Amino acid sequence: MRFGIEPQLARAAAALPVGPQWCYEQKYDGFRAIAFVEGEQLRLQSRGSKDLTRYFPELTLPSGRYVLDGEIVIDGDGPGQAFGALQQRIHPAASRIERLAREWPAAYVAFDLLELDGEEWLAAPFERRRAALEQLEGVRRSELVRDPAAAEHWLEQTEGVMAKRLDAAYAPGKRTAMVKVKRLRTIDCVVLGYRPGVEPESVGSLILGLYEADGRLRPVGHSSAFTAARKRELRAQLAAYETGARGSGEPSRWSSERELEWVELRPELVVEVSYDHTSDGRIRHGTKIVRWREDKQPRECTIDQLR
Repeated sequence: MRFGIEPQLARAAAALPVGPQWCYEQKYDGFRAIAFVEGEQLRLQSRGSKDLTRYFPELTLPSGRYVLDGEIVIDGDGPGQAFGALQQRIHPAASRIERLAREWPAAYVAFDLLELDGEEWLAAPFERRRAALEQLEGVRRSELVRDPAAAEHWLEQTEGVMAKRLDAAYAPGKRTAMVKVKRLRTIDCVVLGYRPGVEPESVGSLILGLYEADGRLRPVGHSSAFTAARKRELRAQLAAYETGARGSGEPSRWSSERELEWVELRPELVVEVSYDHTSDGRIRHGTKIVRWREDKQPRECTIDQLR
């Protein structure tokens, strides 16, 4: 198996699927990573096929010859993970990476086995792949349960639950064998631009977009839930992504005659937002930024997330 394999993906759902063919595990708040082990050498591949190895020098796995699918995490104080600390690890300075590796060591949590001793296991059902993974000594594995009631506490206390079909083969790049149920209603959006704030050199709101099936990037809402200090910080942070284009659109709800100015950005930034309600294919109420998603490609932010 070569570096660059696409990881299996999950489709979003509002509730856990139920049936004898399903099993459940915690949804981790980390970096998805394929781990290639050859002897004592470990190489880590991101979801987008980037090499993550240099960012996590403290990570080791038992020697052997195998390939795992899993998540790089930094354990938090409770049942969740410290994603903010994990994000800091993606940094060009080796000295900073080494310092953070000592202060906030990461761990690798495996949840699937893709290859063992030169034999590819992608076609095998998940139940068999998982049984083989359980036999690998010294590998940290996700907890797996078959009773949906036993998974409910993950919905209440962690990022959510991943449901997997026991009878399914591994499907690289597809959403046919896994379902994710998040604790919050969240969606990943591309930052299309921003509206200037009332205060000079500040951001009033971020304009959010999603990709249609035909490749068009469509505005779906905005988020303005920032502190005054953060609005000033965002102006400087976004300056490097400005295209130079300006425009206006969507009249202000306070004045039907005044259209709001917007500043266009290159579609390279992704944010995860939580929200309360959608209608007519747009996010309408309670939109808040959960986190910036440096680990996700803009093209993965598709309109089907709203369905």
